[in-house]
Amino acid sequence: MLRLALPLALLLLVPGAALADACDGLAQQIAGATGGKVGRRSGPSIDIRIPGSIKLDLTCRAEPIVQASSGDPTPSPVFFRDLSVASQLLVGESAGTVQSVLGKAYQTALAERRKSFIQQNGWSASCYTDTAGAIRTLCSVGRIPPG
Repeated sequence: MLRLALPLALLLLVPGAALADACDGLAQQIAGATGGKVGRRSGPSIDIRIPGSIKLDLTCRAEPIVQASSGDPTPSPVFFRDLSVASQLLVGESAGTVQSVLGKAYQTALAERRKSFIQQNGWSASCYTDTAGAIRTLCSVGRIPPG
């Protein structure tokens, strides 16, 4: 019985390891595309350090999600550009299209003072703004899980 338990236990670990490898590879691609460096990994999330005050985070679960946060009162155009470039790798949509949708989500979040969520072609973009917090803007993009 013990001889069967160990191989079975090892097989159960393989999907998690494959997901981690895919996530690490995606983090490397995003870092390369944005001029950043892969930082610390904590569970399913990987920090990607890019120049400036923008923070990128890749979270790999059923479908990966990339998010960017900024403490600036108004995020710079670089904030939206870097998040759009990273998102292109996730959702397969052009960075220009993603940036346009993110811009709408951000403007809606500002105008309505709530989280804005936009779905498009099997992926979604969301933005949240807080005029008083340390993180003034938090936007994310990811594929919508099937089902």
